[in-house]
Amino acid sequence: MSFENLGLHEALTRAVADAGYDSATDVQQRAIPPALQGRDLMVSASTGSGKTASFILPALQRVLAARGDNAKRREKGVVYGPRILVLAPTRELAMQVAKAADTYGRHVQGLRVATVVGGVPYPAQIKALRGPLDILIATPGRLLDHLQTGKAVLEHVEMLVLDEADRMLDMGFIDDITTIADHVPAARQTVMYSATFAGNVGGLARNMLRDPQRVDVASHTDTHVNIEQRLHWADNHHHKNALLDHILTERDLEQAVIFTSTQRDADWLADRLAELGHAVASLHGGMPQGRRNRVLQGLRNKHLRVLVATDVAARGIDVPTISHVINYGLPMKAEDYVHRIGRTGRAGRNGLAVTLAERMDVGMIRRIQHFTTQDIPVATVAGLEPKAPAPRVFAGAPAARNERPGFGAGARRGAPPRGGNGPRGFGGGPAKKPAPRRSSPFAR
Repeated sequence: MSFENLGLHEALTRAVADAGYDSATDVQQRAIPPALQGRDLMVSASTGSGKTASFILPALQRVLAARGDNAKRREKGVVYGPRILVLAPTRELAMQVAKAADTYGRHVQGLRVATVVGGVPYPAQIKALRGPLDILIATPGRLLDHLQTGKAVLEHVEMLVLDEADRMLDMGFIDDITTIADHVPAARQTVMYSATFAGNVGGLARNMLRDPQRVDVASHTDTHVNIEQRLHWADNHHHKNALLDHILTERDLEQAVIFTSTQRDADWLADRLAELGHAVASLHGGMPQGRRNRVLQGLRNKHLRVLVATDVAARGIDVPTISHVINYGLPMKAEDYVHRIGRTGRAGRNGLAVTLAERMDVGMIRRIQHFTTQDIPVATVAGLEPKAPAPRVFAGAPAARNERPGFGAGARRGAPPRGGNGPRGFGGGPAKKPAPRRSSPFAR
């Protein structure tokens, strides 16, 4: 379906065409029309499905429709606050939404978009909040700070969007979201996007939405036909590093995102790979926003070939040239595996998702396969085959009786530091004997 058939304003369809899109995705076809009618929505859509445009375009249409009273809203000395409020779990996702608003709103004359996120100085955000504003994109914690000091005015919000609501609840933002919603007019339109609406997310939806329309175009059981998945069993940490080094030398690797379980592991692994000559940087929530922006820009500009990231930091990364996702450390939750592999195979491209697992990871591999209802195909590398037989892991299978927590996880040579000050990476503490630093604009 073309965007012209969705009822969008000509200024928006022209901007969509300028961006190179001629037909709407499934979630856009199903979410945009009811959103334009002012309906509350509960939407489940996978990463890379075009979900951001499915709420930003109706939001921009609302801004266009209200152009008649914009002169009043820009009256000098009077703070009206935003007409549209978007809450996102991370800085990166908020920045991605802001970029989409600028892209699709390029022909909306005088459009004012602002972001309020952590890791950024307060003065510039306060200035944006006090001036004329159409769309505000924020992370809950920082917005609540401004709300409590009276700097944020939300009395005229007409549309509230909760993007990745499940992730925001996982991060402990439920009270912040509830408080923010209490400051937004009850007559607003509310649109909620989440991978699942079970449990607390469903309860939040019931409390905040009025007669919502359900739009479900994605499932955690999707087959990800354009993403090849592989599982490599490693005998120990040294073997895992050897497998990783081999994968990073493959000729078809354009850019890779390597996921670790902790910030410390991300810095340690980035330092190790830099010493091997890779164009690499780490990305995690412990880094200042300015440095994170430089790292992401380096990834988009292809100055970086490898990004080592934690789950939270990588949310919202949309770089079509990421050909490989490598799970070096397994996620804490099975659903995060789906979000991780969704970083590749974007914009119609094919991608490869590789998981490097040790024996102690059997339980999580089992939970991932149970969650997705799919087995991850086991693969080997010639010359790097595991010496131990591969564990028997089936989707939904009960845990093996002889499986012991931590099996194979003793003191491991070459493992990342677990205590004290590890090698200093992007945001890590100083090492007792610093490793040679990589010469990179992203480290400054």
